[in-house]
Amino acid sequence: MMHDNGGPLLSIRALRTTLATEGGRVTVVDGVDLDVQPGEILGLVGESGSGKSMTLRSILRLIRPPGQVTGQVLWRGRDLVPLREAEMRAIRGREIGMIFQEPMTALNPVLSVGAQILENLAAHTDLGRAARRARAVELLNLVGIPAPAQRVHDFPHQFSGGMRQRAMIAIALASNPTLLLADEPTTALDVTIQDQILKLLQHLRETLGMAVILVTHDLGVVAQSCDRVAVLYAGRVAEYGAVGPVFATPRHAYTLGLLRSVPDARHARQPLRPIAGAPPPPDTVGATCAFMPRCGFATAACAAGRPPLVPAAEGRLSACIHGDRLEATEWAA
Repeated sequence: MMHDNGGPLLSIRALRTTLATEGGRVTVVDGVDLDVQPGEILGLVGESGSGKSMTLRSILRLIRPPGQVTGQVLWRGRDLVPLREAEMRAIRGREIGMIFQEPMTALNPVLSVGAQILENLAAHTDLGRAARRARAVELLNLVGIPAPAQRVHDFPHQFSGGMRQRAMIAIALASNPTLLLADEPTTALDVTIQDQILKLLQHLRETLGMAVILVTHDLGVVAQSCDRVAVLYAGRVAEYGAVGPVFATPRHAYTLGLLRSVPDARHARQPLRPIAGAPPPPDTVGATCAFMPRCGFATAACAAGRPPLVPAAEGRLSACIHGDRLEATEWAA
């Protein structure tokens, strides 16, 4: 599935994003390291407020001043962080596409869906007018919108939620991006439509060779559609690796907590155990493990410093000093 041709497509190192608030600056992405290989689907999971959407926005530099992004975002070896806005615009939309969370607010209500695709094609391709029109219909067809030649003239309010989400994907695909950032593309949709959208993303990856970063809080979505997963907590990466091993034998107490709070068909009538407490507000963690106050495995050693993301079993990375102890839990049994 992965056609690695020498190194990652996207390599993020020490990514830190701060926002200005009335109470001062707060850190919402706190030293994230991630790689995306060519043609892979990487899932970003975690509770609300864990920094998933902010990480995507930081990659594309959609954080407006006085917000600040520091660290490295190496896109095909070129660091995007220091680029000027005009240079960034050449990459944003053209090489890296984005699907936003809520299609009704992200789509322009006064322009037909076709006009919004044409806008993207005009900005990011060299196609002539007739070729752009043909391509708009082709894109609607590609994302599974029936009667695309007619629907291309419809407005967003004439589309159902699932069709709006497909239209958003069509707009994002207009320029043939190499990487698609998908921010919870299935959240407001019912399960059958959600399934269709995920199959569509997998189909696009297979046919276009496109890599995808998929933000979701649904572990089932990750299990179904991702190659690798990064578990985020308080703006930091808790665990990162291939989906199978991470879900089978988690090496971070937070990953274990997330998995325990989801119904598991293999263990009927097993009580769900939600994680006690709530994620910490940004900038209240300091130099400790961010998950420590909610963790059943925590010891004094967890307060000694921020645990680094280090190699753990089966080629994954974990920021938990008690990762090996998790094996002895009833989860593994």
